[in-house]
Amino acid sequence: MIGLSNAVARRVQQVATRATPGPVLVRCAVFLIALAGLVVAFPGELLTGRRVLVLPLLAAWPALAPRGRGATIVALITAAGWMLATAGYGEPVRLLPLLTLATLLYAGHSLTALAAVLPYDVIVSLEALARWLSQTILVVVMAAAVAVFALMVAGLGEGRTIFAASLVGIAIAVALSGLLAWLLRRR
Repeated sequence: MIGLSNAVARRVQQVATRATPGPVLVRCAVFLIALAGLVVAFPGELLTGRRVLVLPLLAAWPALAPRGRGATIVALITAAGWMLATAGYGEPVRLLPLLTLATLLYAGHSLTALAAVLPYDVIVSLEALARWLSQTILVVVMAAAVAVFALMVAGLGEGRTIFAASLVGIAIAVALSGLLAWLLRRR
């Protein structure tokens, strides 16, 4: 056990001394976006006292270990928090917070993917980071515009309909994720 903690301490020291600003900035963004998503998703009643201290720990998971399952688990906890807020605590489903949450989830996923491929000691140009961020923003803006337009055309902008559509969307996302995982294992 002591040997393991010494090895971990040496690894942390090595990473801390060799880390460059680009990957550190990306991982800080992953942390902040994950934390913001958790705060937006969970009901206000649960964001008091000691329970709120769990959120930064959860948000740090994908930032510190972007290649693991942390990003997926934190995204699922965030979605569960939103469902708890709307179904369990009766918070109304509003379009702006829902779009904010979707934006944070997508941006967190995108930046975690970037952090997963960036070694901690690589030098990254600001232009490369700006290009990645601009593509993420473009996808978010286009998706939000299509979603708002579709809701306006269908006249489906109220509570239960958005909640039902969210459940269907989550089911489709989980099914597609499972299909992609199965296809990757088949290869």
